[in-house]
Amino acid sequence: MKPSFPIPQKYSNLFWDTDLSSLDVVENRKFIIERILNMGDGNELRWLWSHYSEDDIRETVQNSRKLSKKTARCWQNYFGLREDQMKCFSTYSMSPDKFY
Repeated sequence: MKPSFPIPQKYSNLFWDTDLSSLDVVENRKFIIERILNMGDGNELRWLWSHYSEDDIRETVQNSRKLSKKTARCWQNYFGLREDQMKCFSTYSMSPDKFY
């Protein structure tokens, strides 16, 4: 991971339930990565990739139980992962589309 950096205020819509100034980009990286992968657009994903390492993102994809199935399938294909390598497929996701 790169040194400490702020989350741009223009991305506050993704973190509506959180005070951006209280987020620590290192300590809360899993939460930040999950939120951007699930709900971010192209600009937010570019920001994510420029501030977090591929290893940080891959580790989050593999260990998160909060990715939507749609998001999980996208990143499963990107990283070439099997379902058994991703925790979100071994339990129900917390996302609203878990029933689809």
